[in-house]
This record gives sequence, C-alpha cells and structure tokens, in this order.
Amino acid sequence: MAKAPTTVKTASVLAFERKLATSDAILLAGNWQGSDWQPIRVQEKAVRGTISNRLKNAITNDPVKLDAEIQKANLQRVDVAALPADADTLKLIFTLRVLGNLAVPSVCNDRAYQDELTQVINGYVEEQGFDELARRYASNLANGRFLWRNRVGAEQIQIRVTGKEGQVWEFNAHDYSLREFNADDSALNELAQQIAQGLSGQNFVLLTVEAQVRLGAGQEVFPSQELVLDSNSSKSRLLYQVDEVAGIHSQKIGNALRTIDTWHPLADEYGAIAVEPYGSVTSRGIACRQPREKMDFYTLLDNWVVKGQKPEVEQQHYVMAVLIRGGVFGEKSE
Repeated sequence: MAKAPTTVKTASVLAFERKLATSDAILLAGNWQGSDWQPIRVQEKAVRGTISNRLKNAITNDPVKLDAEIQKANLQRVDVAALPADADTLKLIFTLRVLGNLAVPSVCNDRAYQDELTQVINGYVEEQGFDELARRYASNLANGRFLWRNRVGAEQIQIRVTGKEGQVWEFNAHDYSLREFNADDSALNELAQQIAQGLSGQNFVLLTVEAQVRLGAGQEVFPSQELVLDSNSSKSRLLYQVDEVAGIHSQKIGNALRTIDTWHPLADEYGAIAVEPYGSVTSRGIACRQPREKMDFYTLLDNWVVKGQKPEVEQQHYVMAVLIRGGVFGEKSE
C-alpha cells in the first residue's frame, strides 16, 4: 500500500462495536448424554474458617499474641453452586452472533482518517481474509476454553454447536489444544467457515453452543463471581445468576473466545492470551505488548493507517482481532 498522506492524523473520537456478540451462559445439571436437565441454583453457605492471612511481625513473633489471633473465628457467608447428588454432568449453554461490516467504525470524527482506515481494513480482507481469525475463534469453541475453571479435571467434555439453519458440529474438547491452533478437521473447518462468512458480512451467523462436562455427582461448579461493590454486603462472595439460574457473564465468554493472540513477544512463556490493546494478562499482572517494543495495538495501527507502514502478517491478524473485539480507540489530546 502506498504511504498515507501526511495530512492524515489519528481521529480523536474512534470506536468500534464488538463483532462477536455473546450471550450470558446458563448452567444446568443432569447426567452424561442424558436428556433431563435442571437449572443449577445458587445457594448460600455460612462457614467458620481459620485465620490464614499473612499477619504482622509483631504478632507472628509473639507466641501468646499468635495463639490469641488464631483463636478468632473467621466467619464467612458465601454463595456456592454444585451439581445435585444424583447428577454427574454440567451443561452450559450460550449463543454467539457474528457481525460483519468491520471496515466501518461505529463512531469516527475525522473523515480523512476513516477513509484511510477503511482502505487498510478492506485491503487486509482482500489479501488475508478472515480465515485465520475465524479458525482460532472456532478452536476456542471446540476446546471448551469458555468453560474456564469448570474445564479443569473434567473426565469428559463434549461441545455441540448448532447453526441457525440446523447445522450441527460436535467436538471432543480434549482433542483440541489450549495453547496452539493447529487442529485441522472437517467439523472445525466448516465452523470456521461459518464464522468467517459472518465477519465478512456474507451471511447472518447465529450459533448456539452447548457444552456437556462430566465432573462427578455432587461436584461444585463455578459460575461467574460478582464484584462486591457494597462494603456493607453480608456476603464475601456473590455468584452471578440469570433469572435465578447460575450463569457466566457474557464478557467472560467473550474473553475466552478472543484468547487467540499467540503473536505477542512472550508467547513461549504465556501461550495464547486474550486480544487486548496492550496484551494485558491481569492474572499475572503483566502487559505482553509493551509500547516501547512497538508491539502494542495503537503503535501498530497508527503506523499502518497514518504512516502507511504495513506490519507483519501475524501482527495484521492481531490488529484486526482488536477491532473485532471492539472498544474506544481515539487519540486523546495532550
């Protein structure tokens, strides 16, 4: 692509809507390959825990004070969710809508910049298409990454994806890696093609995703945990509910689906991470895409659109994945 005109500057107001629109997920209980499924209800549990947090040196160095401290009751009231005693399988259900028209931002206050950005996106679609990104999104459906902690230690995991016209794709989640995206089979390729058609605007794509997870009778399951903003709350842990049924936030489902970035500098150590402008991994307290290394989204996008410097193909995929993620990307005035 020819170098962009020097008059083009990054728009101060720029936003994209997300193109992978997920619903909340609901959690049901039943038996493996069964047909009778019951909603999982969140229950309250009150427990007397022990004092196990790190104490001040003045207490730990004094045996009398330490004995007095550990005798204090650590009373907790928490939400819990679990399978019934006669059910061994968790069933999780959500829907995914794939939207197109990526080349048009939802908001942009600079016409010259928008025209140049549209050319960049259309050029990527013509040269690369959405096949690679769609295959990675499909892989995260097939491997059950969206199950999060419910996936750990499961005996069996079956994923069933249904299209709006009745197409069905089934996967054994344990056959698909969480770190790599090199799986190649007919079901995965067909699902990826559906997602690619949705991203390119060729077709309306609505997928219903069902996962059966064999955990064991009576085992605990893990809905999303609510952020406790009220310091006066009587509970130290609140679990998310959808119409009184245990559920997982749509944001958490979306985060799992966009965990496709293996192009960042720390991929050997951290593997695939969620697509974020700075490659943030909050569970590790690190940003894998540092601006000083010129690998963050904003540097790559500005160089591509404003300066006409096309990045490597892998980083092109990353930039487009961030736009699919959606967000507000305008440049703030100093």
